[in-house]
Amino acid sequence: MKDIIVFSGSAHPAFAEAICGHLGLKLSPAHISRFSNDCLQAQLLVNVRQRDVYIVQPLVPPTQDHLMELLLMINAARGASAAQITAVIPHYAYARSDKKDASRISLGGRLVADLIQTAGADRVLTMALHAPQVQGFFSVPVDQLTALGVLADHFRGRDLSNAVVVSPDLGNAKNSAQFARLLGTPVAAGSKRRLGDNRVVIDSIVGDVTGHDAIVLDDEIATGGSILELVSRLREFGCTKVSVACTHGLFAGNAVERLRACELIDEVVTTDTVPAPKDWPELEVRSVAGLFAEAIDRIHNGRSVSKMFRGVDPAYAPPAPPDALF
Repeated sequence: MKDIIVFSGSAHPAFAEAICGHLGLKLSPAHISRFSNDCLQAQLLVNVRQRDVYIVQPLVPPTQDHLMELLLMINAARGASAAQITAVIPHYAYARSDKKDASRISLGGRLVADLIQTAGADRVLTMALHAPQVQGFFSVPVDQLTALGVLADHFRGRDLSNAVVVSPDLGNAKNSAQFARLLGTPVAAGSKRRLGDNRVVIDSIVGDVTGHDAIVLDDEIATGGSILELVSRLREFGCTKVSVACTHGLFAGNAVERLRACELIDEVVTTDTVPAPKDWPELEVRSVAGLFAEAIDRIHNGRSVSKMFRGVDPAYAPPAPPDALF
C-alpha cells in the first residue's frame, strides 16, 4: 500500500476516511481555496510523483463546485507526475443526463466524462450508474461497483415469505430482479412516466403486489417523488407496508419530511456514497467503503474487480465456455 495516495475533496471526506481505514492508510491532505473572483484552486500537500493516486469525490450539491474541485485535483496530480490517477466518484450525478430526449438538449453525462479525462484521470471508479450506457461515455477504464449485496444483507435473516421486491420503473427492473433473487422473493415493477424533474406518474404495476410487504428498490432517491407516487399505487393494491432501499440517498429539497410523513413506509435504507441528512436519525445507512477499498486494492495490484461481485450480479459472471453455447 505504500505507493497508494488517497485524497478527498470537500464533498464527503468521511467516506474517504472510511476507505483509508479499510486500506490501513492515512488520508493525505489537500487544500481547496477560493479566490476573490470566486475561482477555485486545489493544492495537494504530499508528494505524488510516480505514485498511484486516488481522488475521492462524489458529485453532490453544490455539484458544480464539487465537480470543479475534482477536476482541479486531478489536474494537480497530473502536473505533479503521478503514475496513475483514479477518480473515485461514488455518485456520478451527471449520469442522469444520458440521452437526447428533447430537441437541442445537452448531454451532460458525456460532457463531464470528457472533462474528467481531459483533466488527466487514467480511470474512474464509481457505483451504480443511472444507466448502463453512461459507462461507454468514458474512453478511459471505468469500474462500476454495485451495492445490491450490501443492501440485501440488510434484509437477510428476516421472514420474507410475504415480501415482494418492487422497482419504481421498468428501466430498473433488471437490478430489482437480481435483488429479488438474492432475497428469494418475487419481483414487480411500476410503469412510470416522468413529467419533469420532480413530477412522475405511475400508471400501473406489473406483477402481483396485493397483500404483500413491498421492498422498493431504486438506484437514487433525490426528491422522493417517484417513491411516494409508487407507494400511493401500492396502497391502492393493498400492500401492508413498504421498505425503501436505494444506493444513492440524496434526499434533496423536502424529501426527508415527505418520506418520514408517509405512514406506509416502514423504513428507508441507503448507503454512504453521499453524506446522510443530519435530521433523519431513523435512516438506515449501510457502508460501501469496504467495497471501494477492496476495488482500490485490486486496481493497484492488477487484480480483477469483477470477481468481487460473482454471485451478486450476473453481469459480472464469467462467460460460458464455447462448447456451452451449442
